[in-house]
Amino acid sequence: MYAWFERLIDAFAPDPYENEPMPTTMRGFYARFVKPVWPWLVVLAVLGFLVAAIDLLLVRWVGQLVDLAREAGPERLFADHGPLLLGMALTALVLRPLFSFLHNALYNLSFMSGFTIQIRWRLHRRLLRQTLGFFQNDFAGRLSNRVMQTPRALRESLLQGIDAVWQMFVYFIGGALIMAESDWRLTAPLLFWAVCYVAILTYFLPRLRQSSETVSHAQSVMTGRVVDSYTNILTVKLFARAGREDEYGRQGMQGFLDAFRRQMRLITSMEALLLALNGLALTSICGLALWLWTQDQATLGALATAAALTLRLTQMSFWIMFVVSGIFENLGQVSEGMQSFAAPIALQDAEEAKTLHVDKGEIRFEKVGFAYGAEKGGVRDLDLVIKPGERVGLVGRSGAGKSTLVNLLLRFYDVESGRILIDGQDISKATQESLRGGISVVTQDNALMHRSVMDNILYGRPEAGEDAGIEAARRAQAHGFIQDLEDPKGRTGYEAHVGERGVKLSGGQRQRVTLARALLKNAPILVLDEATSALDSEVEAAIQEELEDLMAGKTVIAIAHRLSTIAHLDRIVVLEHGRIIEQGTHQELLDAGGLYASFWTRQSGGFLDIS
Repeated sequence: MYAWFERLIDAFAPDPYENEPMPTTMRGFYARFVKPVWPWLVVLAVLGFLVAAIDLLLVRWVGQLVDLAREAGPERLFADHGPLLLGMALTALVLRPLFSFLHNALYNLSFMSGFTIQIRWRLHRRLLRQTLGFFQNDFAGRLSNRVMQTPRALRESLLQGIDAVWQMFVYFIGGALIMAESDWRLTAPLLFWAVCYVAILTYFLPRLRQSSETVSHAQSVMTGRVVDSYTNILTVKLFARAGREDEYGRQGMQGFLDAFRRQMRLITSMEALLLALNGLALTSICGLALWLWTQDQATLGALATAAALTLRLTQMSFWIMFVVSGIFENLGQVSEGMQSFAAPIALQDAEEAKTLHVDKGEIRFEKVGFAYGAEKGGVRDLDLVIKPGERVGLVGRSGAGKSTLVNLLLRFYDVESGRILIDGQDISKATQESLRGGISVVTQDNALMHRSVMDNILYGRPEAGEDAGIEAARRAQAHGFIQDLEDPKGRTGYEAHVGERGVKLSGGQRQRVTLARALLKNAPILVLDEATSALDSEVEAAIQEELEDLMAGKTVIAIAHRLSTIAHLDRIVVLEHGRIIEQGTHQELLDAGGLYASFWTRQSGGFLDIS
């Protein structure tokens, strides 16, 4: 039975709105995730109404039983009112537990689990498809915090809102009707209490929502700062800046503490006013019912009903206040999370995007211009043709445009002018997945995922299998040190986990694993961005032959400050201020006596002086 409820909402069902822009309004944002499950929300609401109605009916029966017992006496009670008493018993023993079970099972097993993960999964998928610049402009900790918080906040505000609405409707309206049935004068203090109660909520709840947005933002900032310190712990240790990070984290926590305290002041004030109001309601309603009974204008059952109903209402008022204030708090978190999720994906596949087929590997940059939206920097009106199988090195000072060319080739950014072709196909009209699937990249930022060594190697081609992964590691001169690895959980060799961003491995070891990954991928186009910068000369010499095999038959773009690593390539392109100022073989450029020649003569230890 439980499994049936758990299957009602498929957490990983395809998102029918995946290709649509994320709504920027709160109503639209909620509607996007409610649409697939709205029938079950209706069922949940109906069950909640039935449970609340039965609870109120049971309160009414308390007074009715008092009057029945007084009028019929012990001798005639069951004989005269047996069917009614049996109906009351069946309602309490069967209907109420049944409806409560169905409501709780749907709430807990379907919405608390499947619905929450469904939202989280879809938001996570959306963030993964954001541009590289999107992640570079935010904290990873804050983004992950929003992925965790927003679905829970959306679920709670939605489901508790449904329950709160029914409870308020049933108890306030039903309570007034029951009071009026006993004596219409009992409704006067109840209505006065209801008006004051609504006034308190009207005053405090909008302020709580605003406060909740502030608290949620402050929590994201605090989490982002803490995660930033942990992620860059090596830098913290190297520069002995633990004290500085203490202060950085303290400021984030202080901001959260101040915002949270302001929120708690609001909640405390609201609770104090409600306590006073509930005390007034209890004494006025029960006092009036008692006076009416002494004047023989109300029955003892009416007095019992009024007392029980008032106690129930005052108890429910605190629950409703707690739920509604929680709803507004959750609305604040959803609103804060929408800042990330509703951001448009700046770089998407064209509507008619086709799969890019890389057969030969020819690359053409035609009048390419890009400056990251600025007036200076990047590349300007650049023309470059790289023939199939040609190995080209890019040289230039920092900021000359080398990495920009690679980023544009991988379509991390769209060109601002011109176009880039691979085998005659405009990359802006191809799917990003197929484009990057045809290019292997080894960068100087050789971070790994906190997974096993084998998982990291097979990331290049998951279907290749472990034997192929081990062979790739051998070719990258990584097999030896991998066999000696052991992580804190006792996993060894290729099953050992490498830590966040691969911190448990040395720079050279990480680079050899990334080389193994590229060897395994074996794409027609190869980009080497300082691919051997973390290797010592001995290891570099050992894998040079494998690098030659890796480059064989491929179109290669290599960036290096150590000119000796690219001097043997077919052609070297020299960039300056985003333009090509020289190109040719190593010897041709030396003979020309230009910028490349000056770089070569000023090398120290084989590295390029870029000052």
